[in-house]
Amino acid sequence: MAHLPLYLLLAVVALIAGTQNALAGGGSFITFPALLLFGMGARAANITSTVALFPGQVTTGLAGRSQVAGAEGLSFRTLSIISLIGGGVGAILLLETPESFFDHLVPFLVLFATAVFAWGSFFRTTQEGATHLSPLGAILAQTGIAIYGGYFGGGIGMLMLAALTLAGLPVRRAAATKNMLAGVINAAAVVIFAFSKDVHWPAAIAVAIGAIAGGQLGAWLMLRVDERKLRLVVVVIGAALTVAMFVRAFA
Repeated sequence: MAHLPLYLLLAVVALIAGTQNALAGGGSFITFPALLLFGMGARAANITSTVALFPGQVTTGLAGRSQVAGAEGLSFRTLSIISLIGGGVGAILLLETPESFFDHLVPFLVLFATAVFAWGSFFRTTQEGATHLSPLGAILAQTGIAIYGGYFGGGIGMLMLAALTLAGLPVRRAAATKNMLAGVINAAAVVIFAFSKDVHWPAAIAVAIGAIAGGQLGAWLMLRVDERKLRLVVVVIGAALTVAMFVRAFA
C-alpha cells in the first residue's frame, strides 16, 4: 500500500492523457514521461503505456464504427489484416531491441512523433477526394505505419489520417477508420506485450482506469474546448520531452 499515492497520481495523469486523446490526440506524450518518472526504463514505459491506453482506444474506435470504411481498392478487412500483422511485427522487434539501444533510439522516435503531430495539426492541408496513393501505395504505407505503431506508436494517428485521405477517403471516414486501425495495431502489440516482463501491471491498470475516465471527460468537453490550443500543448510537451530524452540518453 506504500505505493498507493504514486498509483493514484498516475491515474490522475492518465485522466489528463485520456482527455487529451479524446479531444486532440497525443495522450502518450503524457503517459510515457509519467511512467519514466515512475522509475521505469524507456522500453518498459513504452510497453506499459501501450498496454494501458489500449482499452481507451477500443472504446474510441467502436464509438465511430459507423463511419469506418476501406480505401479505394482496399477493403477495411484488408487494412485490418495488414495492421494486425504489422503491429505484431513491430511489437516483436521492440522486445528484441536491447534496452540500452532503445534508450538511445527513443529521443529520435519522440522527435519524429512530435514533428508528425505538429505537421498534422498545424501545417498539413487535406483535399477530400484527391486520390494520390494507389492501392499498392496504401498497402505499403499502412504496413510501415503498423510496424512503427507496434514498435513505438507516437504519431500513428496523424500518419494514418494522411495515408487514408491520400488513398481517397473523406476526412470524417478517414478519422474513424484510423481510430479503429490504431486499436487493431495495438491489439496485436498488447497480446505480445502481455507475456513480457516489461509490463508493470499495477501501473498499467492505474493508467488504464484514468485514461478511460479521461476519454469520457474528453467526449463531454469536445464542444467546449479549443482543440487547436490542446494540440499546441502536445507539441510543446513533445518538444520538451525530446530535449529531456536526448539529455537522458547522451549526457
